[in-house]
Amino acid sequence: MQPNTTTMAKILVIDDERAIRNTLKDILEFEGYSVDVAENGRIGLEKALSTTYDLIFTDIKMPEMDGMEVLQTYRQTAVQQGNEEAPIVMITGHGSVDNAVDALKSGAFDFIQKPLDLNRLLLTTKHALDHKSLVQETKVLRKKIGKRNQMIGNSDAISRVRAIIDKVAATEARVLITGANGTGKEVVAHLIHENSTRAKGPLVEVNCAAIPSELIESELFGHTKGSFTSAIKDRAGKFEQADGGTLFLDEIGDMSLSAQAKVLRALQENEITRVGSDKPIKVNVRVIAATNKNLQQEIADGHFREDLFHRLNVIPIHVPNLDDRKDDIPLLVNHFAELICKEQGWRTKVFDATAIAQLQERSWHGNIRELRNVVERLIILAGDTITAQDVSDYA
Repeated sequence: MQPNTTTMAKILVIDDERAIRNTLKDILEFEGYSVDVAENGRIGLEKALSTTYDLIFTDIKMPEMDGMEVLQTYRQTAVQQGNEEAPIVMITGHGSVDNAVDALKSGAFDFIQKPLDLNRLLLTTKHALDHKSLVQETKVLRKKIGKRNQMIGNSDAISRVRAIIDKVAATEARVLITGANGTGKEVVAHLIHENSTRAKGPLVEVNCAAIPSELIESELFGHTKGSFTSAIKDRAGKFEQADGGTLFLDEIGDMSLSAQAKVLRALQENEITRVGSDKPIKVNVRVIAATNKNLQQEIADGHFREDLFHRLNVIPIHVPNLDDRKDDIPLLVNHFAELICKEQGWRTKVFDATAIAQLQERSWHGNIRELRNVVERLIILAGDTITAQDVSDYA
């Protein structure tokens, strides 16, 4: 999605040269922005901290307080107060480019040189405002994702899972998540990552069951150009993409034995080799795996490597079936009802006690996923208050 940069963005210009201040103000106001000015760093910092701006321009060399001090104090105060930062663009003379580079290292978005170039000024302004919009969109998306990755329920079974997640998340230990389809293994993996020291790094997911066995090694480890017929260029695999973060290997019980051997080596050596190459590549990845299979039985049948199992199974987490945690069904139903109605833009529908009781009496072979589908079906087909009769008719 392209960021929507409003033409009424509010901009602050801090410069002790009146001509520069007025020039910037005239140009930016002509482009449709709202512009405030300050004649020195002290006044500029006071304005920046008392008013919400979308972008700040500040000169580097000024009396009373220079631009570097404005930048550092503004950013430190914003962090301490939990406020959203505006991007800061430094204004510098020809002899101060080194200072501008230092400013970039301290968190400035960009710098422009005097005499001002109109195209450069407008392009920098657009990029800075687009960046701010993207940061805001990312925060909104993270909040939405965070709400989706909730573990709903207070039953003893789910409380035990939650307690293990709390203990293991901050460590580097590998985790093997087991449980039937639809129980929420992916949610467990996301919660571990989001509460880990790697949370700012990538979470890369691989569904091992969805990738043909002849392509799984290329998918995981990447390949070099010409290593096979359709390899038209070098490509990084999932291990490289997850560097510094977490790699979630879902349905690992469906991985081929040859791929298992390479995964084992990657875990042992912290390095991988692309298909068609003999050059090792170091990777820093935490691996979380999940499966709906009994890996002990798969080992006995010769379908899964025992040494890989022990590498992955440092912290085992078993996610219970919904039939083993039916006390959580009322909370889950209300959670899904609110979520689905919000997605549809509808007023939240209510499940009465008879409907909840009937849902608790059922057997849920598809677990949480099946329950969510049933709740969505009832919300679409039934009235504002959903009853046991609705459950009988539509579920």
